[in-house]
Amino acid sequence: MPTGIYQRPPLEVRFWRKVEKTETCWNWCGSTNKVTGYGQIQINGRPELVHAVSYKLAGKIIPEGLELDHICRNRVCVNPKHLQPVTHRDNVLRGINICATKAKVTHCPQGHPYDLFNTYHRPDGGRDCKICQQERTRIYKASKGVRT
Repeated sequence: MPTGIYQRPPLEVRFWRKVEKTETCWNWCGSTNKVTGYGQIQINGRPELVHAVSYKLAGKIIPEGLELDHICRNRVCVNPKHLQPVTHRDNVLRGINICATKAKVTHCPQGHPYDLFNTYHRPDGGRDCKICQQERTRIYKASKGVRT
């Protein structure tokens, strides 16, 4: 065998060397993506998310069109019991981000409900209260001297 070339350990060995198990989470202590904070490992020269690798090593399958959600909210956790296949939308809405926060709001700042009849869905994806919009329109028209 030429110098400098060695047999790489199997994936399972490389994987478990970098996992620290606690009472709850199994924390990945290897490489993480600098942008997302998720753990990653090289498989066949490509970075793979370690929580997905762990899920597959546990004999579980990620159904087509779904992604894994960390129900423990710990991005470096690889405990398969803490991972659940969900749609991308559900994953985002379960998180702690501006989209999830705004989606959980059920009433406008004036206390009117965001419901089927009182919600205008803007083209940019936002929403407005129809009662408040009508009031703004009435005030605007009154300031311009328009009679309704």
